[in-house]
Amino acid sequence: MRVGLLTREYPPDVYGGAGVHVEFLARELRDLVDLEVHCWGEGRGVGVQRHRPWSALDTANDALRTFSVDLAMAAGLEGRELVHSHTWYANLAGHLGKLQYGIPHVMTAHSLEPLRPWKAEQLGGGYALSSWAERTAIEAADAVIAVSGAMREDILGCYPTLDPGRVHVVHNGIDTTLYRPDHRTDVLARFGLDADRPYVLFVGRITRQKGVPHLLRAVRDIDPAAQVVLCAGAPDTPEIDQEFRDLYQELSRVREGVHWIPQMLPRPEVIQLLTHAAVFVCPSVYEPLGIVNLEAMACGTPVVASRVGGIPEVVDDGKSGLLVPLDDDAEAFEAGLARALDSVIGDPETARRMGEAGRERAVGEFGWDAVARRTARLYGEILKQA
Repeated sequence: MRVGLLTREYPPDVYGGAGVHVEFLARELRDLVDLEVHCWGEGRGVGVQRHRPWSALDTANDALRTFSVDLAMAAGLEGRELVHSHTWYANLAGHLGKLQYGIPHVMTAHSLEPLRPWKAEQLGGGYALSSWAERTAIEAADAVIAVSGAMREDILGCYPTLDPGRVHVVHNGIDTTLYRPDHRTDVLARFGLDADRPYVLFVGRITRQKGVPHLLRAVRDIDPAAQVVLCAGAPDTPEIDQEFRDLYQELSRVREGVHWIPQMLPRPEVIQLLTHAAVFVCPSVYEPLGIVNLEAMACGTPVVASRVGGIPEVVDDGKSGLLVPLDDDAEAFEAGLARALDSVIGDPETARRMGEAGRERAVGEFGWDAVARRTARLYGEILKQA
């Protein structure tokens, strides 16, 4: 099968869960199909074409710049038998490729624009454009892949005209040979962490979706012996960046051992930080699956996360971590996060068992080879119907 895989993120430019998904899915798919990747960036490589926004749009809204990349991607799909797009950044390209070349379009929904209204803060009027692109593509796609069962329900709720038979669940995966415990401590020492004190770890972007302000308020009163490590960068807007900085400064005034690492770290360094964390925390307010939780589990670390979206399909509450209900009461959610974090930090033996159970679950249920085989089977089924 000659497949065109469309994505914004692709190595070396990976900054979020969707990019991690595409990176490892593409790696495994290359053994199963004739794969050509179209992504953002400069230059070409074996099996990879990179596209950049048109220079004439350098000062235009980001959504319009995205559409210029979509046009270039669509133009490069000639000779492909099927196109598979990821995120709204590439969905329109997949839809145009379907129309131009008469080929099936499969799209993976990593998140949904109707459920991310805060994106209007980042994109302005571009949010209407991104929403239009997603709706146009998803309603016409030959198959839609949801990364969790909860995501499938969200898709059908947001797009009720979509035939449920066209929406398939294929969970995100994890490379457990890569994400595995690293017991060295050189990275901890470089960032000034005290290896003899437990620490709570957050890894993610500074966005409304990731719930970072909730976390910064929740950890004010947790066990004072615990350090707090925030691997947090790439703010969506200047406003949320400033909010984060203000809350970080407030937190640093009331407790010791608060560490902010704003730069994106190489994967091996993240793995070492995950390995040594007493607990990994994911306070997201919206999360179709939450691949970072899988990464923590694969490193043998217990997880405290919000009970939203597909997270309960990954984190087994009470076994590999603890889930905290999220509702409209922000203070109650933050208090729940604090209690759960203290519970794990204060019981190292239970934390160890949770970490072991998480590693076992990641290895047994979320391997990328299985994800790729399920995806390739879906391609075959769609091509037979075409």
